[in-house]
Amino acid sequence: MMASSSVPVRQRHPTVYVLAGGLIAGTLDIVYACTFWRLKAAVPMERIFQSVAAGLLGKASFEGGAATAALGLGLHYFIATTMSVVYYLVARRWPLLWQRPVLCGAGYGLILYAVMNYVVVPLSRAGHGGAKDPLWVTLSIVVHMFLIGVPIALATSLAARREPQ
Repeated sequence: MMASSSVPVRQRHPTVYVLAGGLIAGTLDIVYACTFWRLKAAVPMERIFQSVAAGLLGKASFEGGAATAALGLGLHYFIATTMSVVYYLVARRWPLLWQRPVLCGAGYGLILYAVMNYVVVPLSRAGHGGAKDPLWVTLSIVVHMFLIGVPIALATSLAARREPQ
């Protein structure tokens, strides 16, 4: 394919878009969490990252310093990327998911919020689950819909349009 300037344009593999969707969603989510808790309760970023690692390590994650914070950040991006891959794999069977990315992505974000808060976190070593602050819960639902689900769906839409026919 040639651009108008006669410079060849290399097509990216669909996987690049799917992984980018997970990285973008993960970044938006962690920036939201860090910003919210910094403003609300002066919680440092390290503690936010450690709270993710607590899903694997339990309360010990808060005693691990930078190492468990790094583990938590890595786990966070792994989870977000997995969410993107799952959406992509399902969208390959249900084209509506990539044809209507905003609507379907927002719905996916709602599903992700429910699965994370009512299945994953309770089954993890994190304990009782997340904060019950009404503002946190409300904003988290909106964030899951529009800053996690929609970017993942938009990335999947780009990926699907680049698949060989």
